[in-house]
Amino acid sequence: MNRVRMLVVAFVALALSLVVTFLAYRLLSSRLAPSPEQTVQIVVAVEKIGVGTRIGPQHVRTVAWPKALLPEGGFADSKEVIGRGVIVPLLTNDPVVEGKLAPKEGGAGLTSTIPEGMRAVAVKVNDVIGVAGFVLPGTRVDIILTGSAERTGMDDTSKVILENVQVLAAGQNLEHDEDGKPQNVQVITLLVSPEDSQKLALASADGRIQLALRNPLDLEHANPKPVNKRSLYTSGTNAPVELVSASAPRPVVKRKPRPVAPAPAPVVVAAAPAPKPLEVELIYGSERKKVMFENDKQTDEKKINR
Repeated sequence: MNRVRMLVVAFVALALSLVVTFLAYRLLSSRLAPSPEQTVQIVVAVEKIGVGTRIGPQHVRTVAWPKALLPEGGFADSKEVIGRGVIVPLLTNDPVVEGKLAPKEGGAGLTSTIPEGMRAVAVKVNDVIGVAGFVLPGTRVDIILTGSAERTGMDDTSKVILENVQVLAAGQNLEHDEDGKPQNVQVITLLVSPEDSQKLALASADGRIQLALRNPLDLEHANPKPVNKRSLYTSGTNAPVELVSASAPRPVVKRKPRPVAPAPAPVVVAAAPAPKPLEVELIYGSERKKVMFENDKQTDEKKINR
């Protein structure tokens, strides 16, 4: 009998706890759930949508969204976004806003990702130029040109001609791998201004280009000075050089006249002293006679005359 009573009490307690839990859930749900007056319909992505994708009916749906958290540029009707290209990746249940879509009638694919006033230029690369395949969409690079305006080979110069350039595509891929794996491609598409597109085209045709991968958070322009090939083989430091166009006139260097050495002072040679007259005594038997000779020549003449 006591056992039956204990089972009845336990059953009643369990039933009461279930009732209390249900009532508390209904009360909290009614308070936490926003009322229809506090929500609006907004278009969200059903699944992940990549860059360049043209939105279709299967990609989006409308859901209730709190008015207090309504994102700027959202859409209430899915018809307003169908057919437009995506320029910023969308995640599942991510609100579709104007800033993440290409303009109307702007198409899809790579063209929809090009901002107004910018240009997309393709550059041929290999494993070395493409930094072993780690130049991926969304990364930023510097463009290094190596060549010579004189085409002599000994005056080759390296110069960073463009800095902080955004990579739009690697091959035909508009998004990088989620795991960060390298992509071996032969073409890299860069986002540049119209003026920089001319520089890039000339550099690709006239010299050798190299891509330098940089941190996307590093936005500073270093603008390093060019380095000449000759400076790499000298014992001193790599002194920067100035690039001189082949068509530009060479500067005329005025040389200072060399100092003229003064004429040597005349050397005065002292005259040799005149030889003293030579006195010779001649004896003829008992007769003696002294004869004066001025030099050896006269002495010879006296001897001959005699």
